[in-house]
Amino acid sequence: MVGKNNSSRYYRNSEDDYVDAKDKASLGLPLEKLNLGPRKKLLVLNLNGLLVNRIHRSSVNKIPKSSSPDAIYRNFKVFRRPFVEQFMKFCLDRFEVGIWSSAIEHNIEDALSCSIGSSAKKLLFVWDQNQCLNSGFTSLEKVTKPLFFKELKKVWGKIKKGGPYLASNTLLIDDKPYKAFLNPPNTGIFPDSYKVENEDDKALDPKGKLCLYLEGLANANDFPSYVKANPFGQSAITSSHSDWVYYCDVQGCIKRRIYQK
Repeated sequence: MVGKNNSSRYYRNSEDDYVDAKDKASLGLPLEKLNLGPRKKLLVLNLNGLLVNRIHRSSVNKIPKSSSPDAIYRNFKVFRRPFVEQFMKFCLDRFEVGIWSSAIEHNIEDALSCSIGSSAKKLLFVWDQNQCLNSGFTSLEKVTKPLFFKELKKVWGKIKKGGPYLASNTLLIDDKPYKAFLNPPNTGIFPDSYKVENEDDKALDPKGKLCLYLEGLANANDFPSYVKANPFGQSAITSSHSDWVYYCDVQGCIKRRIYQK
């Protein structure tokens, strides 16, 4: 780890070691030595629900008796999704990869280590709940759960190394479509959540549908165009979604709150 910045754990991204092409040219470096080849595009991955199933001790009755946790820490048992390490290698070979979880910071480290091990050192960044937007509302899935959004504009403004990152070259992969509600259309896909009771889960298989989809994405010139032409997983929350009005009301309250400041 390179250190902390606003409660983020940065593995490879640092303002101190970022120099863009214009800066290099101003330093008198010849263009042929700048290595301005094709840049990797960016995947922003969720943790719980995509890479692992993290279960609180109050819900252990949901765990099949035949399943043993891959890690236990604090109040949680963590189960790695099948093929998670192979999936992460697949992604890192083709993309820059960041992790963005809506969990509290101290609940991420062990789950991340359990799920992808040493590959964590290759991540561009790891963000937690502190980088999410707290709407002030509760989630429809659980009335005691705060409703957090993941605004990609924060990634585009903050993460510099390997960039610039924009809507055209960034994809959020999360098992909760509502987390992406405030983002531009077609900048996210939403695979089904991993549950430990799904013993035959193969969603992360490098030979499976998700990786085949990402293989095509890696070669796409514009991510939103690719996502629009190739729907995947759960539907985004649009005007045809049953919860559209609720999230629009939440968005309106957020805008008014910001305006009043």
